[in-house]
Amino acid sequence: MPIEDAPRHYPISGSTHRFTGPVIAVRTDEVVFPDGGTARRDVVEHPGAVAVIALGDGDQVLFVQQYRHPPGRMLWEPPAGLLDEPGEAPAETAARELFEEAGYRAGRWDVLLDAFTTPGMSDEAIRIYLARDISEVADDERHVGEHEEADMPTEWVPLDTAVAAILAGRLHNPLAVMGVLAARCARDSGWADLRPADSPWPERPVSGVKG
Repeated sequence: MPIEDAPRHYPISGSTHRFTGPVIAVRTDEVVFPDGGTARRDVVEHPGAVAVIALGDGDQVLFVQQYRHPPGRMLWEPPAGLLDEPGEAPAETAARELFEEAGYRAGRWDVLLDAFTTPGMSDEAIRIYLARDISEVADDERHVGEHEEADMPTEWVPLDTAVAAILAGRLHNPLAVMGVLAARCARDSGWADLRPADSPWPERPVSGVKG
């Protein structure tokens, strides 16, 4: 029998909302466990996100460098973004982020993996896509970002070099770590296990702050 996560929701006897911001909200649930006991669990509500492992000629992976305030780091990451546009499918969000953050389009899209980033405290779910058949956007079509996205250098890195950097502890963004390692596994299996870009995604959160 294949190993597979399964949905299950313990009853909640009460819930208190603590905070609502532009991206996340926080609530405290009183969870009733099977033995009849209860415990409070804080939950960070999140709209979910997507990321793009763009693979170019020679198995080169596209990275963007972005300032991340909480850890105080400039991180090399795949293009990524929140699922905060009403009515926009996740694959469309991924294509938009590849265009806006890096200035590229892709002719082929597949799902690499789905994951919960911090399931002990958040319902945030992410989907990482593999983008191939890459083409660069003309200069006069490029998106102009703001705040952290105002100055985002890009770098193409050989896939095996990126894997080595992850294992050496030089790259830390979780979407980069998961996506790059999954892309190497997918390449080594001849891309046989990739899923279509529009594959069902039942884990996508529904409670997070939207837009």
